Amino acid sequence: MTEPSFPDRSNPDARPARDTVLVLAGGNALGAYHAGGYEVLQARGIEPGWVVGASIGAVTAALIAGNPPEERAARLRRFWDEATQHTAPSATEMLKPRQVYNALHALLTLAWGRPNIFRHRLPGLWSALPWVPNDVALFDHSPLRDTLERLVDFERLNRGDIRVTIGCVDVTTGEEVYFDSAHQILRPEHILASTAIIPAFAPVEVEGRLLCDAGYTSNLPLDPVFAAEPSRDLLCIALDLFGLQAPRPASLDAVLERANDLIFASAGRRTIAALEREYALRQRLDPHGPAVTLLHLVYRAEADQLAAKSFDFSPSSIRDRWQSGSRDAGRGADWLAGRAPAERRFTYARL
Repeated sequence: MTEPSFPDRSNPDARPARDTVLVLAGGNALGAYHAGGYEVLQARGIEPGWVVGASIGAVTAALIAGNPPEERAARLRRFWDEATQHTAPSATEMLKPRQVYNALHALLTLAWGRPNIFRHRLPGLWSALPWVPNDVALFDHSPLRDTLERLVDFERLNRGDIRVTIGCVDVTTGEEVYFDSAHQILRPEHILASTAIIPAFAPVEVEGRLLCDAGYTSNLPLDPVFAAEPSRDLLCIALDLFGLQAPRPASLDAVLERANDLIFASAGRRTIAALEREYALRQRLDPHGPAVTLLHLVYRAEADQLAAKSFDFSPSSIRDRWQSGSRDAGRGADWLAGRAPAERRFTYARL
């Protein structure tokens, strides 16, 4: 396969107008929320010129940018159809039976993996025994490479119709690392590195660096979007898979779920708070500069979702997450259509 050429981004006259950015958080099986959200945004005529993703958000970004517009929703659905554990759908909406149903599917995932995403590796967990050689992960997520090569046209992705940025973390230095189709060729290994949540999946060496999932440091990768001041008005739609707000936990599992949510959602909160402070200053210095709208859509897990929800690929859970993304994206599109022109340089809305 020939290497695709880079688009000319040095000439302002040659750059297409790109003022809509889609930012996609990580969350493994929760990523069906992204697919439902994108499907509705596309149907409402909201197409990003730039997609930034971490972990399953990076996979979604590749599926979007690596396919023609008319095939993107179908490719997303195919990916999630293959990822779903095709057991019997939940026969009840009663809370406790549904929790047991979801927990059994999470256990099935941990026991058997998902054929299009990951499988067990050896020695893996057995390396905890004193007479077994050491290992660094429980699962082998190389099956994801095969899935990406089947469902993503990397030549199209690298042509620059949609800019793609993939977030990772350097395991040895802790530095956040971003790979950007505006500056380099993106390949499956970049996405594998972004999905390598340790210790579940082994870190991936790319360009001499040992990289893993950015979830622990920046699960909602907003930083690349705002590293420099936008040159024109910008709409940033961020689809988040972990929320900071939830009812008081009433069980051990609920406490574990909240701990998980707080770990993955807190960095995004700090980033948004910093943006609000930054743009308050920009407003004072240059009130007529480019305006930013940050629309933050957050997946809200129902009470039947457990601490192991990221490994729950049950048919009903995947369906519910897809529908949640569709519903929230529809509400977001309605909000955008009905809002008055911004009077300030930074508008933040969480829906």
